[in-house]
Amino acid sequence: MTQDIFVVIEHIQGQVSDISYIMIAAARELAQAQGGNVVGIILGSGAENLKDSLAADQVIYCDHPALAEFSSDACKRTLLSIFTEHDPRAIFFGNTTIGSDICSSIATHGSYPVINSCIRIAEGGAITSQICGGKIMVDSQLADKTTILTMIPGGYKPEQGQGGPPTETINFSPPDLENLKVKLVQFIEPVPGDVDIAQEKILVAIGRGIQTEDNIELAEELAALLGGTVCASRPVIDQGWLPTSRLVGKSGKSVKPDLYLSLGISGATEHLEGILESKTIVAINSDPDAPIFDVAKYGIEVDLFDFIDPLLEQLESAKNG
Repeated sequence: MTQDIFVVIEHIQGQVSDISYIMIAAARELAQAQGGNVVGIILGSGAENLKDSLAADQVIYCDHPALAEFSSDACKRTLLSIFTEHDPRAIFFGNTTIGSDICSSIATHGSYPVINSCIRIAEGGAITSQICGGKIMVDSQLADKTTILTMIPGGYKPEQGQGGPPTETINFSPPDLENLKVKLVQFIEPVPGDVDIAQEKILVAIGRGIQTEDNIELAEELAALLGGTVCASRPVIDQGWLPTSRLVGKSGKSVKPDLYLSLGISGATEHLEGILESKTIVAINSDPDAPIFDVAKYGIEVDLFDFIDPLLEQLESAKNG
């Protein structure tokens, strides 16, 4: 087994995902503790240029038409072949929809132990991860064999993993990628003309506490006065009250606004993962034990409707005054 730390690079439609840079930053600290290199793995077709932004020592690049877009079946076959040949010390996957899709299967086939929801690497190579919905932090060490780590945002900024290009690119020939069981059919694009919540500076986020679709109008009025945009947690999107492009969290978008005003969102782990880079989080919830209060800079234990109406009045008065 080598001491190299591998990072499976996520990219969508020609863009490296932020979680990939975050993993590179974490891998750098782990590699320093282990005495190995940081090795990025890029699977794609005509995508070798993606390596140029990675602060990795090396890149293993595999080019094949079946890897042009994400395919869990093709990625699993290819990654298992790479890991078997190169025998890394540890492997980083994003704790994302893509990472979750392939990580467990690879761990099973390769008999790799897994440390989930890692957030940072402590001095000496200790791995800090979250359990119990983020309420407990646990420090672990790598197992005596190749270990898989799944990474969540919060411990590093994407720019810490940006740099490059790596000093060496290793071209890898993929295994047989015929007769795939799973293939990408299409990308479902955001509604034309809709905003990109990942780029917004002010977000008013609504959750189950908004109660009905008609009440979203209050949140939209508030967002308009603040100069922001309305987004939502999973329960609101599942009801069809807002398009999926407004979903914040693990299965939606990670956001980093200057202000994240949370209205009636309890704060499931999947949601919190998407907001940890927000500069200021203000949480409004009637449940004093809501996890959202653990990450909020300011929190108010109150029914959101008792909060919105006075705030709207104050904002309208300030606007007209």
